[in-house]
Amino acid sequence: MTDALTASRYRHREADASILVLDADGQPLRDQDITVAQVRHAFGFGCTAPGAPGLEQEWLDVFDTATLAFYWGRYEPEPGRPDVAALTRRARALAEHGVRLKGHPLVWHTVKAPWVDRLPLDEAERALRGRIRREVGDFAGLIDSWDIVNEAVIMPRFENEPDGVRNAITRLCEQYGQVEFIRMAVDEARSVNPDAALVLNDFDLGPKYERLIEQVLDAGVRIDAIGLQSHMHKGYRGEEYVHEVCERFSRFGLPLHWTETSLLSGDLMPKHIVDLNDHVVDEWPSTPEGEARQADEIVRHYRTLVEHPAVAAVTYWGFDDATAWLNAPSGLVRRDGSPKPAYDALRDLVRGEWWYGAVDARTDADGRVALRAFAGDFEISAHEGRAVVSVGAGDSSVRAVLNG
Repeated sequence: MTDALTASRYRHREADASILVLDADGQPLRDQDITVAQVRHAFGFGCTAPGAPGLEQEWLDVFDTATLAFYWGRYEPEPGRPDVAALTRRARALAEHGVRLKGHPLVWHTVKAPWVDRLPLDEAERALRGRIRREVGDFAGLIDSWDIVNEAVIMPRFENEPDGVRNAITRLCEQYGQVEFIRMAVDEARSVNPDAALVLNDFDLGPKYERLIEQVLDAGVRIDAIGLQSHMHKGYRGEEYVHEVCERFSRFGLPLHWTETSLLSGDLMPKHIVDLNDHVVDEWPSTPEGEARQADEIVRHYRTLVEHPAVAAVTYWGFDDATAWLNAPSGLVRRDGSPKPAYDALRDLVRGEWWYGAVDARTDADGRVALRAFAGDFEISAHEGRAVVSVGAGDSSVRAVLNG
């Protein structure tokens, strides 16, 4: 841990506590040598799960929260045949490393199952309700955080069907209205996992999304966090813009999750492009100049977000270029598997400046040791055993009972 916590900009992330270290019998370990090491942040430093093989350790060296893809059209391309086994294996493998998991998304009008569009609307609704209950119920205890409805602002008017069959999700949202459609999705999810953390997620960071959130909350629909997408394929939007967005959405009193952050290390997308999906190129290389720019921008972006007290999580979208959205050079790792400067820069923040590495310490005459670090989970180890304790921002006293 460096002197980052001396700066007032991060004081709200600070755990400044006294840890009472007890042996397995509950007796204080007085004047004993111990080691304290952070194992996870309370803040969610997330990323989409690594797409290319062989990058798991590099991913784990930076991130502690993974977004897993539950796009309906890929997860259940044929009715009644969801790919439960493969996603369960991947989720468990990450969870074994202490990674927090989120599913994305439960309801979306894009990358949905085409077979649903051909159903009568009442059957499409039953299928959607069943899909929500099944995924949330099947993965309860393993994945308890979900992007419940994705991009609802545009959903009722979305039209992009090449075969002429109107999008069933669009039609359902249009029939219900956005607020009641979101209520339906939330109610179905909570019916099988009342404790699930449900995130409303959108790329629209303007007044339309603000009004929708206000209407949802006024209608008594409980969401747990506000998701804010930030695919910056046209260039970094700047600290002032990011701070201003945080200020506007913080008025709702809910945690802000910057759910889909991406920054390019190659040529930027032309400014005239409205829908990012319309920019299709065969090759989109990473460049030395772009990589230097990406490294600078990612540090500025993350410092701005971690500084704002309303932000609880940031998810980088696309760990590696080989599997990046739109074939863009937005990953932190090149196509050949080598890390870009942005990877090193972000790791130096998350697991360097903002991290409490393994520190040897000694308990006092009462069995206590002082801890000052970014809030999170810490492993306390001694000859008598070990324990992992959560220390939150503002905590003044925590007990650590070592196992035998």
